Order: sequence, then C-alpha cells, then structure tokens
Amino acid sequence: MMSQKELSFNARAIHVGSKPDPTTGAHVAPVYRTSTFVMKNADEAILAGYGDRENVYAYTRYGNPTVHAVQEKIASLENAEACLVAASGMGAITTALLAVLSAGDHLVAADTIYGGTHGFIKKILPRFGIEATMVPTIGESVENIKKFIKGNTKVIYIETPCNPILGVTDIKRAAEIAHERGALLFIDNTFATPYLQQPLSLGADIVLHSTTKYLNGHGDVLGGAIVGNKKLIHSMDNDFLKWMGGIMSPSDAATLSKGIKTLGVRMDVHCANARKIAEFLDNHDMVEKVLYPGLRSHPGYDIAKKQMRNFGGMMSFNIRGGFEAGRMLIDNVNLISLATSLGNVDSLIQHSASMSHASMTKEERAAVGIAEGQVRLSVGIEEAEELISDLDQALLHVKKKLKM
Repeated sequence: MMSQKELSFNARAIHVGSKPDPTTGAHVAPVYRTSTFVMKNADEAILAGYGDRENVYAYTRYGNPTVHAVQEKIASLENAEACLVAASGMGAITTALLAVLSAGDHLVAADTIYGGTHGFIKKILPRFGIEATMVPTIGESVENIKKFIKGNTKVIYIETPCNPILGVTDIKRAAEIAHERGALLFIDNTFATPYLQQPLSLGADIVLHSTTKYLNGHGDVLGGAIVGNKKLIHSMDNDFLKWMGGIMSPSDAATLSKGIKTLGVRMDVHCANARKIAEFLDNHDMVEKVLYPGLRSHPGYDIAKKQMRNFGGMMSFNIRGGFEAGRMLIDNVNLISLATSLGNVDSLIQHSASMSHASMTKEERAAVGIAEGQVRLSVGIEEAEELISDLDQALLHVKKKLKM
C-alpha cells in the first residue's frame, strides 16, 4: 500500500481522513453528532481525561472522530505532523496566539493582514499584557523583522499573499530571521491554500487557515485550522482550546471534509480565471492599479513564483474615483456577489475600506497601501469571460455616473 507521502495532493485530499465506516462498511463514514461518549471502564475514562484521545473519546469538546478525521486530512495536505481545527478562522488565530504568548511577551506582526487579525492584535492582546509591533514585511521589507525583534519576542506573524493588497513575503527568509532570534514564525496561508503554498516546508512553525474560505469552498460552514508539529499543536489543544471551548462541531467538520476533496481541481480554475481577469483589469482605463502576484509587473512576482505553485484566485484593484467609485462598483455588478468572504466557487466582491478593513483608520489603510477606491475580488469558477463582462459593465457604469 502506498504511504500518504507517495500519494498525489488530490488523492490525499480525497482519501486521507475519509475512511469507510468500520462497523457497516458505509463508503462515507457517519457524522458523530454526539456530545458525550460511553466508555468501557474506569481505566478508559482516565485515559480520555488525560487527553490521550487518539482512539478513546469522552466528550466532543475534548475530541470527536469526525473532527479528528478532517484534522488528519488538513495535516496531510500541509505535510504537517498535526492539525487542530477551531470554530472559525479567528478562533484558530486567537487560539494559536494566546496559547503561545503570555503577559510580558512581544509579537512582531506584518502591518498588512486581515482586518479581524489586525483588530485582535491592536485591541485585544494589549489587555493581556502582550506587546505588539506591526511592521512592513513585503518583499525586501522582510528584513524589517530583524530591526523590531526584542529579547521577549516570541512570535513573528505574517500573511502571504496578504489581505487585501496581495503583497508577498519571502517565507524562507522570514523563518531564518525568526529562528535566529528564537521566535516562532506563524503564517496565515488562507489565500494560497496548501495546494499552492506549503509554508512549513519553507521553515514556518505554525500555519493558519480560515477553513471557511478555500478549504471548504462553498460558503456554507465556518471554521479555522492550526497546523504544525505534534508537540506544539497538542499543547494548543490540551492547554488552551480544550478549556476555551471554541471547537469545530462534528457537522461543520464533515462539511469541511467534503469541500476539501475538490480543493485542487477548484484552485486550478480559480487561478486560470484570475490570471485572465487580472490582465483585463490591468488594461482597463478605469483601473489605476491591479494587485495580483501573477502579473509580472507585481513587485512580489518573483518571490511568489519561487514559493507558490500558482498565483491564486484573489486580487485587488484600485479604481479611479476613490471611495465613492469603489462603493458604486460593488453596487453595480450582476453575476458577482457583494459579500465580505472569499474562496467560494462563486465570485465575491467587496470594498476593502468600508468592509473587511473598516476597523483601520483611513491613515492606517493608506500607510499599508489600501486605497480608498480599492476593491477586492475573490474569483470563482464561473467562465472567465462572464466575469470579465460583468466587471466591464460595472466599471463603465461608474465612469458614466462620475463623468470620468
């Protein structure tokens, strides 16, 4: 029998963690929708209580077969020893950070990250006595990390490609800098997915996902994942998530597992469509700038080509007319849905300044390159020509309305 490592990505996405039911032989295993488990004896109860839940279950907050199955699948796709899933992407991020950081510790974070993560780092961590410094890390700015690491720095936190400006950070170099100073490197890999980028192989210590997005792919479940070595993941589970309670439900785990099976084939279409749309927008007279790492003009193109299989399905673009024009554009698309999420099979659009990054001040957004007229597009798997036609008519509407 072939080992997991010998299997292709798509074969692992389908088969790992998706075993037939041993009792009935059902091809798709049942979802274990139960809060508690009946144990055989007192010895088994003690074993379960101490967290050895590989084959012994006591209570779904401590562990559940359906949840463990999807954790095994995600770990395999990231070539990791272990995975821990949480109730949401933010649940995974907050669990991972609070499980590692304590009062008096310091965090260095990229200055361009998801708005929710930015808010947590800026507004919540200080309440726990944890200091954070946010610095540019894109391209050559990765060397900035060295300047801001302190003796009490425990974590370097980065997104690449980052939300929403699609900046690219050299993961291998960031890992070298972090490890030279005894810090851990955390990477949010939501935009790229393990199909396109595997940060652990480049030196990262922890990989994070909002599984709500591409891993699920269908917009019908919330979830998050933390991936890394077994010792670190086990400590985050037993010493933090187990007590905080932000677990993923068995039903959500089953839905997520089903979505992951088609991740590879979906990402191929997302990437192909995104490339065509980026090229169209790059030549449109209403578009000032396209932020997509697959364009050779993108400053992160060379790094992205080196550390990614392909360039992904996410992009942002700045349109002429600023804040008003950005809002008008998203109000006038037809096929593309106005929604704040991403990674669905259907295309989604949003205005960054008033939606995902509204928690940042105008000055903070400007400092990291989030223009007031910036629109973020999650490219779906519809026909590229249909999406281009929809964007074109919306852009022309804005042009006429604003008399540009």
